[in-house]
Amino acid sequence: MGFIPFVGGMANAAAPTFEMLLSQLGESPHVKEVAFSEQQVVDHEVGLGAIQKVRGEWRFKDSERLTGTLISYTWQIVDGFTSAAVMDQLMGSVTKEKDATVLFECKGRACGKGVQWANRVFGEQVLYGREDLQQYRVYGALQAEKAYRVVGYSAARTADRQYLRVDLIRIDD
Repeated sequence: MGFIPFVGGMANAAAPTFEMLLSQLGESPHVKEVAFSEQQVVDHEVGLGAIQKVRGEWRFKDSERLTGTLISYTWQIVDGFTSAAVMDQLMGSVTKEKDATVLFECKGRACGKGVQWANRVFGEQVLYGREDLQQYRVYGALQAEKAYRVVGYSAARTADRQYLRVDLIRIDD
């Protein structure tokens, strides 16, 4: 499917905040919110590499630890759209922001085991899907002199069970 109307118009807004982008996506009739949380985190680990088993333990190939406010959304994508296409458009909006850079990205089996992303990383079984259809991206960005990380993970179980998880971390000074 091509253009996704509920995400495409957001990039045109005058200096949208990341929170506004996510809120607007959540208001779309083509997504159903599965989970939302906002919490203060200390030393929250963000993967900057594939998840892999090392000496019997699941770890990221590389990661960073951040302290700040973690805002997490999980959506089911409906009406025939794919989670990958929605993620591509949403993250395309993120890359248009000043100073937004890709810190890590992977697709398919290169990301590691989907069950580990779903259960260990995000703690949401609903995200477990086909490993060949998963994708994960991390962006670093500055917005209004505040540092952010935007983390996206898309998963697909079947054509009608498409999910998108986005974490927004406002990093404390």
